[in-house]
Amino acid sequence: MTRPITEAEVTSFWSEGVVVLRGILPTNWLAGLDEAVEHAIGSGETANLGPIAGDSSTSSPGFYAGVDHWKTSTAFSALAFDSPVVPIVASLLRSRHLWLWEDSLLVKEPGAPFETKFHSDDGYFHVSGEQVCTVWIPLDPAGPHNGALRWVRGSHNEGVSYRPNLFVTDEPLPHTVGSVVPEVEGSPEFADRMVSYDLEPGDITVHHARTLHGAPANASTSRRRAVSIRYCGDDARYCIKPGLSVREGLDASLDGHPVGPPICPAVLSATS
Repeated sequence: MTRPITEAEVTSFWSEGVVVLRGILPTNWLAGLDEAVEHAIGSGETANLGPIAGDSSTSSPGFYAGVDHWKTSTAFSALAFDSPVVPIVASLLRSRHLWLWEDSLLVKEPGAPFETKFHSDDGYFHVSGEQVCTVWIPLDPAGPHNGALRWVRGSHNEGVSYRPNLFVTDEPLPHTVGSVVPEVEGSPEFADRMVSYDLEPGDITVHHARTLHGAPANASTSRRRAVSIRYCGDDARYCIKPGLSVREGLDASLDGHPVGPPICPAVLSATS
């Protein structure tokens, strides 16, 4: 770890549902990702989410997303398993162990008109627990002009399970269960709880899996590339949720069991 995580940062994560850590990730960990990102987009490992928006978006600049790039790329794998991100997350979660659920690549091309609709990550994967989080790692400068994330502070503590949506529309995924995500944009109820950060490569944010978040369109002339990584800590359990695709090897017999290999590879053990 480049520096110890402070108690104030741990408190921010647990009370606000998100914390920003400036300059904490040496950028040499990002150096190999430029080529890996281009490969992921060019090889079909990502999908353009734009056409899902349903507004004649096939000719618009793309919003590309993919998952599990650590399985095919040494650069993505090193970031998820070997970088300072690992002890940072363990400190924030107060967890002795970490397991990887997935990584994802999120690229909004210059002028991509697609908002990332507000959602909470826990609705998208078959895991429950308090010690579950997402790390958001910008590969380019990110701000409100090109699609930096926005979070609803404290939303992770409201005891609500939200239905997952299609990211570029508010439409919930079919057959999923839970509450529909409320209208966040422009709502007085959420206005004073919204937080966003201007970020540079080397900065990271970490948010709780239940924290509501979204992102604006990329109205700039520069790309917004980011990697997000979802980690599970000591109390994480498999929780089979209706309407979601199921990974190979994960079935009802594992419901309620602690996460672990081979479905969730170990990243950090208590003896590491």
